[in-house]
Amino acid sequence: MLKAYERWIRSKEEELCNRATNRVVRHFDWGLEWAESWPCAQQYAKNGDSPEDYILKLNRVALADSDEFFAYERQRDFELEGGILRFPSPVESPHPENNTVHAQWFPAKKSKRAVVLLPHWNAPAHGHNALCRGLQTLGISTLRLSLPYHDFRMPGELERADYAMSSNVCRTIDAARQAVIDVRCCLDWLEEQGFERMGIVGTSLGSSYACLASAHDARISVNVFNHCSTYVADVVWTGLSTQHVRKGLEPHLDLDRLREAWRAISPVSYLEKFAARKQKSLFIYAAYDTTFLPRLSRDIVERVAKLGVDYKVVVLPCGHYTLGETPFKFIDGYHICSFIKRNL
Repeated sequence: MLKAYERWIRSKEEELCNRATNRVVRHFDWGLEWAESWPCAQQYAKNGDSPEDYILKLNRVALADSDEFFAYERQRDFELEGGILRFPSPVESPHPENNTVHAQWFPAKKSKRAVVLLPHWNAPAHGHNALCRGLQTLGISTLRLSLPYHDFRMPGELERADYAMSSNVCRTIDAARQAVIDVRCCLDWLEEQGFERMGIVGTSLGSSYACLASAHDARISVNVFNHCSTYVADVVWTGLSTQHVRKGLEPHLDLDRLREAWRAISPVSYLEKFAARKQKSLFIYAAYDTTFLPRLSRDIVERVAKLGVDYKVVVLPCGHYTLGETPFKFIDGYHICSFIKRNL
């Protein structure tokens, strides 16, 4: 019976994944021009290194001083209008649309508690708004961030948020760095509004960004990682929904080399730093996930357990895409909301 259920879930996963017919296999590029503004690139010139060797050097320098890598100039030009907070991203990309951060605001009455919510890769502009309203009803104000190159921030030539995760190695790193810094700016704004307790909720790609932000910002006291993994590269290499990205990478890199190239944006690199923050964390993963494979989720849970993190784990009997379907989305929402309500 269990095998039949698993086959059914996996069949649904493939069906839901294949609804998207606009995936594009993009050309591989090291994208070194995207690294020019990184603090580590300011310190070390290329000096005849091959593109790969130079990127590995930048990763080593970024990891040695990750606080500097994710540092930013505090933003003051916030504008809240029509329920949307806008401000210039401290990370400037070549795409004007992407350089203005958009965050939908769901304020709760008389609330001193707030979370920043990070949606999944390619989430629509209204995606996760029901969860935001649920948290709002529970007295927790929520700021739903549009990730780099998503919805309001998507360049006109795109149909999907391909520039956030693609076979352009340094652009993918730059998008992750921008997401983390944009999260920290959201925390700045919440702090200015008088919020005293702040948390973060991230789903899928948003979960990875949330882990990086939480490791580098002491103001985050509660975390929810909705899908979780140690390495970004492993998700791209093994995931059902990222095979078009792998096709662009595979002629030029294998998995081990990609892990090293993206080490500076992988949660596994900062787990000790994360553990030192003494926050409360909820890790949610799906037993039949074909995008964030369960072994990758179990790996990060085992690692945080060894580091003494205060955490809870929920394993849902579904897959990556089916987690967004009835009844699993309601079960997922219950676990997220109850954890935030209880601990924030």
